[in-house]
Amino acid sequence: MKAVILAAGEGVRMRPLTSTRPKHMIFLSGKPILEHLLLSLKESGIKDMLIIVGYENEKIKQYFRNGSKLEIKLSYAVQKEALGTADAIQLAEDYVKKEPFLATYGDLLITPKAVKTILRNQKSKATTNVGIVPVDQPENYGIVKLNGNRILEIIEKPSSAKAPSKLANAGIYIFTSKIFDQIKKTGESPRKELEITDSIRSLVEDKIPVFATKIDSREWMDIGRPWDLLEANKRILQRTKLKIEGKVEDGAHLIGPVGLGAKARIRSGTYIEGPVFIDEASDIGPNCFIRPYTSIGKKVRIGNGCEVKNSIIMDGTHIGHLSYIGDSIIGARCNLGAGTITANLRLDEKPVKVMIKDKLADSGLRKLGVFVGDDVKTGINVNLMPGIKIGQGSVIGPGVSVHRDVPPNMLLIQKQELEQKPL
Repeated sequence: MKAVILAAGEGVRMRPLTSTRPKHMIFLSGKPILEHLLLSLKESGIKDMLIIVGYENEKIKQYFRNGSKLEIKLSYAVQKEALGTADAIQLAEDYVKKEPFLATYGDLLITPKAVKTILRNQKSKATTNVGIVPVDQPENYGIVKLNGNRILEIIEKPSSAKAPSKLANAGIYIFTSKIFDQIKKTGESPRKELEITDSIRSLVEDKIPVFATKIDSREWMDIGRPWDLLEANKRILQRTKLKIEGKVEDGAHLIGPVGLGAKARIRSGTYIEGPVFIDEASDIGPNCFIRPYTSIGKKVRIGNGCEVKNSIIMDGTHIGHLSYIGDSIIGARCNLGAGTITANLRLDEKPVKVMIKDKLADSGLRKLGVFVGDDVKTGINVNLMPGIKIGQGSVIGPGVSVHRDVPPNMLLIQKQELEQKPL
């Protein structure tokens, strides 16, 4: 069976992290989100895949090329305009050649077990199958209404009171070529897009059976919001076999699973509590504390006396001595001055809120730090408050406490008045 992967979207909710890359190319534990998905499909026996690309598509193509490094076969189709999921799947019609195929979203974190479950449950080559997963907050998902194991309806983001179940559309499908006929009949949604859920609804209305396969929620995750990246990174680290290839100096202490890439260095006095992943040519310490569920990219420098907890630090970033990074995501090639502090707990200890698409969103997390785009610089003793975002290319002057989001390519400095007089 072939697979079709939707990876054309911009990932607006992930800004500023997606201002310079597709969401699918955000690295978690040394690999982009999309690679984790491709490897799960490969382990499930699917090795022929078409990736539907769009936004910043050359970055996906240049990284994966024809798939040979992963021992899979990759093809690409470009969705020139963001016209919806059904429009994207329609681009695969010639590729699948009337055979059943698996389709899924490129920003899902799914295990091989989840893929095998839906493949094993496929009734026949003539049926459509939709993966479903239990969720706690139905208002955030497309919720399915069932009759036994047949889908009657998919209701987008119903209120908890009106949801027919707590089983969400998992975004993993097995389609037959009939789906292309339904897509051609699908009208625009209120967002002016062609939605694959509307095409599935059309199948049901035409009395074409659509079956549901329940997937264990531990084997599936939708990476839709910036803080989801931290949870996804945690899950990956928990199930990854980590190995040490770099240099660990005498006097450094590694507790639990730690991955250390080639030419990376852990200096004396550093204490690392795994699971932690540190990529190639990074340099940590001396006297740092790296806490669990942290992923550090290539050529990262973390100076003396820093603490990093449950965070993602991207390639080429420098973090000056005596800094604290907690529950945060720091983009590539940033330079954080000595004493930069990311606050991750509100004084009232209520859940941290984050501005998403001009609306304040409740993360539901008591501890959450900041989201910093690529090429950001901070001076010494900068304080970044919980939940804020710093746009790519911005510069924060020394001694500034940042309480609100900073747009891209901005200079933020604190003016002060000094009085000088003779004693």
